[in-house]
Amino acid sequence: MMDSSTDPNLGQILINRYRLAELIGQGSMGKVYRAEDQLLGGVTVAVKFLAQTLLSEKMKMRFAHEARTGAQLGQRSLHIVRVLDYGVHRNEAPFYVMEYMEGRNLSDLIAFKPLEISQFLRLMRHICLGLECAHQGIKIDGQHCQVIHRDIKPSNAFVISDPSLGSLAKVLDFGIAQFLSDSTESNQTGSFMGTLAYCSPEQIAGQDLDSRSDIYSLGITMFEVLTGHIPIQASTNSIGSWYHAHRSQAPKTLAQVAPALSLPDALNELIMACMAKSPGDRPQTMAEILSILQSLLAKDLDDGRSPMGEPVIQEQRKTDQSTMSDRVRTSEAARVPSIPNPQQRFWSIEDAGWNVSWPATKPIADIVFPQFLQTEKEEAVALWVMLPRSEVSQRLLNTRYNQFLCTIHPHPMVLWITTIYDPLSGPKWLPCYLDLKDARGEKAVKLLSQKGYYPLIFFAREDPEQPANVCTVPIAPYQKQIFQDWLRISRGAVVPGSAMTSKQMLKAELEKIKPNILIKLENAQGQKFKD
Repeated sequence: MMDSSTDPNLGQILINRYRLAELIGQGSMGKVYRAEDQLLGGVTVAVKFLAQTLLSEKMKMRFAHEARTGAQLGQRSLHIVRVLDYGVHRNEAPFYVMEYMEGRNLSDLIAFKPLEISQFLRLMRHICLGLECAHQGIKIDGQHCQVIHRDIKPSNAFVISDPSLGSLAKVLDFGIAQFLSDSTESNQTGSFMGTLAYCSPEQIAGQDLDSRSDIYSLGITMFEVLTGHIPIQASTNSIGSWYHAHRSQAPKTLAQVAPALSLPDALNELIMACMAKSPGDRPQTMAEILSILQSLLAKDLDDGRSPMGEPVIQEQRKTDQSTMSDRVRTSEAARVPSIPNPQQRFWSIEDAGWNVSWPATKPIADIVFPQFLQTEKEEAVALWVMLPRSEVSQRLLNTRYNQFLCTIHPHPMVLWITTIYDPLSGPKWLPCYLDLKDARGEKAVKLLSQKGYYPLIFFAREDPEQPANVCTVPIAPYQKQIFQDWLRISRGAVVPGSAMTSKQMLKAELEKIKPNILIKLENAQGQKFKD
């Protein structure tokens, strides 16, 4: 635990939601805090800040890209740390919110003793699954971009205990990742970025990179995790010295460094091949590496060496490409039974939002409508929104606001108003109506009252097969009681008039209050940048 007693940020609340409780990490790029998500009753999360000394526009953009990458990749793979939210705090310092994990990074784990082969195989498989997901790419502004991590090393893999999988590894820190697409002519940054001891020859030379650069860094990481030593050593810790070492120095063999280590020939050959100087001589994809690790794991399990009887091989690889709730955290000292967790329940609803497709019954158009989300244990109502892809991308980090209006006469009706806003784009009004005399409308209001939040699911018109973004919008606590009052009154109400008349009345009322809502949004945006 770090001494954070004098940290002025402790106790502060970010964007009216996250209370900073403890400083748990610090480095040249910024700080990481344990925080409490007050929307979810104090559920623990981690908050990463960009350092005040790095608050240039270029670094802010890179930091936002890191958050965006983690948000997309973390939804698709169990083996990439998941980013949940993004915001700006005091002195315009950006931060993002991550899942909180209890455990140690791989560098700390091997500080006193290298990993045993069976544990090595499992954790390396997890890291490769995470990297395979990144290399398969994400969508950025409508373009499919391969993600190259560029900083694979033991300290960027975090190992936790998982109730079902035992030890579980997750890839961290996409802060210097590159995004490759057919439309980019060059991905060079003009200056070296990475960790010298793990860089591929082409990375340290400033050349264009592909996934095989990460494979080289993975090879050095695997060598170190098994032996406790780096296979290549520079005469000095300078770019020039490491450039010469990576391009000209043959890596030491595992037998030279750890003669007592008995490895399968296939594993020895794999690690050495990953460290080949030429990208063409390395394994070409993570799939190739995973195939070898999988076969070694199968043999290891057949030989009875897999500790704790973990069902390593029975896992399906498709699991890592789907959205999963892996949120229950345990101490790394031992496996314990899974314990119900309010954060897990919340994330299961959000995960369900990422797994839907645009309904075939709805037109491909700019529309807003409510729809129910169902998991194995619970149900919620979400607001589904379709916009042009450019607008969805532009509004990913907008301030969100909601308000509800109701009329009982001539027909019981609720107007559900969601507004997203930023100073450049202005407000985007997302109204929809809930008929309290209709079973679905009544159920929607009841769920809003029970949950106190709702998912906002964005689809791009150009790609309706999967959501472009999913975020959670909190509802004010007092509003939950008002919902109950509206439901009670509407059940006994006589309906003398039409639903359309009530809709027109509520629509006119919205036009009246729009200026006041806009003032609130402008003030909230201003406060967001002050805090």
